[in-house]
Amino acid sequence: MNRSTDTPVILGAGPAGCAAAIALARNGGEPVLIDRDAEVGDALCGGFMSWRTAATVAELGIDLAQLGAQRVTSLRLFAGHHSAQSDLPEPAYGLSRRSFDSALRRTAITAGAKLEIDTIRALEPGCARGEAREYRSGSLFLASGKHDLRGAARPRIARDPALGLRLRIATDPGLNALVGESIELHLFEGGYAGIVLQEDGSANVCLALRKSLLARAGNEPAHLFEMLAGESPAFAERLEFAPANPHIDTIAAVPYGWIAQNTAPGLFRLGDQAAVIPSLAGEGMSIAIASGIAAAQAWQQGGGAAAPAYQQAFARRVRRPIRVAEAIWHMGENALGGPALTQMAQHVAPAARLAMRLSRIAA
Repeated sequence: MNRSTDTPVILGAGPAGCAAAIALARNGGEPVLIDRDAEVGDALCGGFMSWRTAATVAELGIDLAQLGAQRVTSLRLFAGHHSAQSDLPEPAYGLSRRSFDSALRRTAITAGAKLEIDTIRALEPGCARGEAREYRSGSLFLASGKHDLRGAARPRIARDPALGLRLRIATDPGLNALVGESIELHLFEGGYAGIVLQEDGSANVCLALRKSLLARAGNEPAHLFEMLAGESPAFAERLEFAPANPHIDTIAAVPYGWIAQNTAPGLFRLGDQAAVIPSLAGEGMSIAIASGIAAAQAWQQGGGAAAPAYQQAFARRVRRPIRVAEAIWHMGENALGGPALTQMAQHVAPAARLAMRLSRIAA
């Protein structure tokens, strides 16, 4: 089948959208890339880049080390007074989303994608309705990240949904010595916090937690951090480097574990609009990039009509890593499971490395 003559329209210039734009443009697709922000911001999630992410973006012409990314060589787990450390199967990186997304956007534009600044409000078959104008195409690529669009929203059925919080701690020699070349996971009943250093030496502290845990803290993020610090000496030690009145970013109702099993012809779902892996796996960026490339390849072969087959194939591809990550997440957020998981990682090192490999998306 010949590819569509429609101009591909990509909704969102994050990692998934830019990966699709790069792959399409390099093969003569002339995509339109739409984003609401003219200046690249710093998204809440995604500051850890796995070895799989590094290899995939290298194929797009982006070297994470050249962007100054912080090298990450080990995983540390903390649960109460328990701790464990395991080497990563291969080196990974800590990099701010501002730096990462900026590099991807530059690469997409250089490849030939046309960038439009507009806020898309609703999606209809063959049409994305923006504030400035409508964008009509038989090939729409939905890459709006964790933000849903009217007409294509993901289901929100969890009784105790997951929330995301982020705290950035400025570079400090003491904190840098504590964290070093590690990605840290601090496990709590009802959630976890991930800590990694980024290119400027600052620490990205991201929490994924149940709404009920935040409610226990009076729905006050600052109080939540204080409460968790009281439960974990290691987490408290790191928070000592945070400012007195920190700015805390939040995002509501993250549907971890959701996978788009199908889609309508002409609508390719990418990134978090295709599948949402629990963030403790550190594989969200790989899934985003892989979805963009796979969708572009499908479009090259069959145009907009290829969207359903792409979506079904991608759902099969991400099922294992997402289910493995879900199992680890549910165990880690349990009062007994967190310490057990940490002790298992401490005494059975191959198990930790196997879990890391099983939660990667297939190349």
